[in-house]
Amino acid sequence: MNSSFWMQREVNRPELLCGRAAGYTVVNGHFTLLVCSTIVLGGFLKTCLRNSEVTVLIILSLSGFIIGELAHSFVQVHEIVYPLLRTPSFSLYCYFSPIIIFMAALDVDFYILKNVFWQVFLTGLISFVVAFIIIGYVVLKFNKDSWNLQSCLLFSMILGITDPIHSVNSLKTIGISKMYTDIIRGESMIICGFTSIFFGIFRSNPLHISIFRELHVIMSLLLDIFGSIICGYSCARIIQLILTDLFSNTLTSVILCISMVYMTFYIVEFLGMSGMIALVTVGLNLDSLSFKPKMELTVTKFLIMFSTVYQHLIYTFFGIVIGCGKNNFWGFHTIVFMFILFATVNFVRLLTIVLVSPLLMQANYDYNWRWGIVIAWSGIKGVFSLLLAPDIHNLASQKMESPQMFILYVQVISLMTMGINSYMMTRSARTLGLCAISLPRQMAMQNAIKHIQEIIQNTITLFKTEKMLTNVNWTLVEEKTKIEYIIPSDTVQFSHVSHDNKKEESPTEEVLIEEARLHVAIIQMRSFEKQCNDGTLSVEAARILIGATKSYCPIQGKFMSIYDVSTYARARSWLIKFKNMLTFLEYHKDKALIILYENNKFLLFVYHIVFSEEFEYAGHVITLIYIYPMIVHLWPMARELNVSGLMLVNYYFVFLYIVRSALKIILLKRKYFHQYWNSLDFVIVLLGIIDIFCIYFVKLRPDNFVLIQITVVIGYLRIIRFIPLTKIIIPLLVNIVDVQIKKRLRLMYSITKGYVKSQEDTKYLMKQISGRESIYKKLYEILETNKRDAIKELGLIEHEGRDVVIALKTRQAIRTVIAKALKNLTFLWSRGIIDKHEGIEMNKVLLAKIKALNNFPMAIPPPTPDKYLHNIVWLENKDVLIEFFKERAKLAYFDYGDVICREGEMPQGIYLIISGMAILHSSPPTFGIDSSLRSSRGSNTMFTEYCTSGDIIGELSCLLKREIEYTAICETILQACFISLEDLYEGFDVFWPSLEYKIWLKLALSIAYQYFESSLVDEDLEFQKCVLFNLAYVETLSSYNEMAINDVTMKFVIIVYGSVIDTKTEVAYLAPCILPKTCEQVRGTSGLSKLLIIGASKPPQNTNDPKAMVNTGLRTTHRKYDWKRKNELEIGPNFRKEY
Repeated sequence: MNSSFWMQREVNRPELLCGRAAGYTVVNGHFTLLVCSTIVLGGFLKTCLRNSEVTVLIILSLSGFIIGELAHSFVQVHEIVYPLLRTPSFSLYCYFSPIIIFMAALDVDFYILKNVFWQVFLTGLISFVVAFIIIGYVVLKFNKDSWNLQSCLLFSMILGITDPIHSVNSLKTIGISKMYTDIIRGESMIICGFTSIFFGIFRSNPLHISIFRELHVIMSLLLDIFGSIICGYSCARIIQLILTDLFSNTLTSVILCISMVYMTFYIVEFLGMSGMIALVTVGLNLDSLSFKPKMELTVTKFLIMFSTVYQHLIYTFFGIVIGCGKNNFWGFHTIVFMFILFATVNFVRLLTIVLVSPLLMQANYDYNWRWGIVIAWSGIKGVFSLLLAPDIHNLASQKMESPQMFILYVQVISLMTMGINSYMMTRSARTLGLCAISLPRQMAMQNAIKHIQEIIQNTITLFKTEKMLTNVNWTLVEEKTKIEYIIPSDTVQFSHVSHDNKKEESPTEEVLIEEARLHVAIIQMRSFEKQCNDGTLSVEAARILIGATKSYCPIQGKFMSIYDVSTYARARSWLIKFKNMLTFLEYHKDKALIILYENNKFLLFVYHIVFSEEFEYAGHVITLIYIYPMIVHLWPMARELNVSGLMLVNYYFVFLYIVRSALKIILLKRKYFHQYWNSLDFVIVLLGIIDIFCIYFVKLRPDNFVLIQITVVIGYLRIIRFIPLTKIIIPLLVNIVDVQIKKRLRLMYSITKGYVKSQEDTKYLMKQISGRESIYKKLYEILETNKRDAIKELGLIEHEGRDVVIALKTRQAIRTVIAKALKNLTFLWSRGIIDKHEGIEMNKVLLAKIKALNNFPMAIPPPTPDKYLHNIVWLENKDVLIEFFKERAKLAYFDYGDVICREGEMPQGIYLIISGMAILHSSPPTFGIDSSLRSSRGSNTMFTEYCTSGDIIGELSCLLKREIEYTAICETILQACFISLEDLYEGFDVFWPSLEYKIWLKLALSIAYQYFESSLVDEDLEFQKCVLFNLAYVETLSSYNEMAINDVTMKFVIIVYGSVIDTKTEVAYLAPCILPKTCEQVRGTSGLSKLLIIGASKPPQNTNDPKAMVNTGLRTTHRKYDWKRKNELEIGPNFRKEY
């Protein structure tokens, strides 16, 4: 009997699974041809029978049975299948099971499983125990093959295994929530783990199965569970490094991944642990973020391919094994016993669900009796039961004459449950309404379909203008591209469309909000994944955000805020407290005392000695040397042999401490006890003196038992003499903790920044989430509040660790620039502009730069205040401009709660925030619109925003010289660079009109991106490029002035300030707004209107274009301006700036 895959048989003739031994000379047969034929037949059947996997497996099993029968009768066929018959059963288990269990675990959502881990674990444990008892009793009672108790119990273990793949396949095809499929799959993996552990224990102790010692079993279980988990976690980290390596080839990564799966399984099994549990751990620790973009799909396809081929081979091989056995054990009772086993398996499953239903109801999910009925049919048996079936015969102490019967029963029950249970599971789910699509989801699907249909119609309209497509039958195109999605009748919960005179049914707002909340969570998770793939969000931060989203998603009515994420990620307060404690304990030398002893040469000499590093390290060396005498002192036998030597060493040590303490007391006097380490030295001196006197008194009174006990206790207190050695470790610990705090700050800033971006991404899709206006407003308010709180957290984190945030921002900027370069390289490569070899080499260079960012410094010192002028975009980093304002700029300091500017006051200048955070309170922005026009869309809601380092307060107010419409209050201590209004306008006069125009351009781009980012996602509107290449420019319209719009040269015309009216249709457009393509000419209706014009294509760089910017050094001028600065000063209120 084989007990291990690596152990060789001591006998010459191998033990066969089933069938007769070869009565002929064994030669190399055509077993490989059999394997290839099985794979081809399985692939052909799977192609023909796409929706019936069980039918494919039944046909393959019957084909294998027929081959086995032929092998039983004909030597020629027996030669082909003989390599299979002599293969150890554990070898088959090791060949096939690793990939299948890894694929099953990889498909499980770890965050969902973590939330209900204890419920799933207890469900798996109860299911294992109930199946072990009931199935074992039924087999022992009704089986006619005279199986012993041991074989019956092993058989019950195997039939208790739920297949982690087939048990959920049918549910996945009908759209059941992944939450329930993961619960079923998690339970089945726990049962597989238990069974593999017990069979592993049986294999390692084949001769003493019935006389296990309790301690041995417990230790084996602990080693199997915890050791396997540790090995699996380590392997998962290695696989992540392989799959996320930028230079790795996709095919190489897939091969290494699959190889690591097998290697992990074999190594863990070789070490005596459970390879099954190790691979489950590996799969659960890998998610979509563990792969490079688009690699997860490739790996998954390979795993599905291998898993399907392995299942086909397993069922065919075991059909062959059954066919090679003797048929004289078959009879009518065999068929009856199969049905008894099938009924027993389903009864056990039903009983298990009844017992664990209270546990599942505690999981905060919508679990009810309907789900209980569906899950009760999920006890499907599969390949794992089949692979372990031969071990019943191998591990049994009493061998059976018909070992193939174990395999026959398991394979038949497996196929019966795959067919009957799968059908009943899907049928029950549909009948009980668990597949029904809720009305809000139906409405969301119809909104999405409507949106797609609008895109298709716009595309057709655009194509109609193409000259090459003028003779196309557009009626037929519109007919063939029309989307009509009909929701299946069995998935409709209730219809919301009225028929004839029936009133239209509508869900409540609570239902719609809840459905919208789930959509928001999905959009956020997709946003986190996209940010991670783009490199703007670290993998750890993305994983925490996704985990937090999935953790709070089941809580009804809960929109995840940034405070929830911080709670999920665990606070860093203990690190800060630990650092404060270490800083408090750190030893500090008082170097100011040297001034007091300049006239006393002796004290000055003593000071240089006592506070020198050599003196300090000498004390530490002496303390380290004292370790050996202390060990001798604590060892009774050695102490008796070295009493006099230990006393002399003790005298010497105490004398040195007395000298050092005395010298410090002479120098520091009362300040000596202000330092805790000095107080400790003084205590050590006192205890040393008491110890010496106690030893002396013991010599005088050796019969005094109390005195001896006191001396012994004080002798043990000599251990505190080693405490001062920690002074060496404390600075190192402070540095380590400081690094961890910086890592935590960087992580929290990255998490918060990713959260803010996800809120912005969600806002762009709110119209698709819900078409009802009231739901839209509520969602917008919730998302705005959460975003505002997150921006506040960003400011607080930046105030706490400016150097860390600067380093992170710098790293992200580098990563973004390189990613853009890679995108441009791909474009040039795809167009043939760059050769393939050159493209590969350039790609390697850019990837190397991205990889080098892993060693980017964790902290970068913040620049000096004057350097912050370089961050003002409209100064364009020009030395003359920067020097001009540097001479006039002043540093302004504000404390917490100070008011920088108040609503209604005239602006004094602009504030460039250097450090700290300010909060802005304002009413909705007016954008220079007349009160008569904005009354219809006005709102009394107060807006709150946050400004942090690098933001500018008061730009628009200074441009317009009108009252400030917001109040800026410091949330932290704030430092700002202040440029007065007079100095700003002096700069306007010196650098006229370039400087003022660039400020307007910067504000126009900010407003456009703030409100229309989704429309401008494909536009490259970087400020410097807009200035140099005129990609976008600002036009000014005064009241009653007109401007023509050319659709050919103008791609977008955006009103960023003021209002205009279409001269043809008399339709008014208020800022911010994108003018429609139908608009041909507009007229200004406000005192001042600003329009941002984005060109349709990059204009030629010549000086003949009236709109072109002519670069003449600093005094860059616009060819033609329709406005003057002095005429604009009396127009409009100021613009509320967003972070």
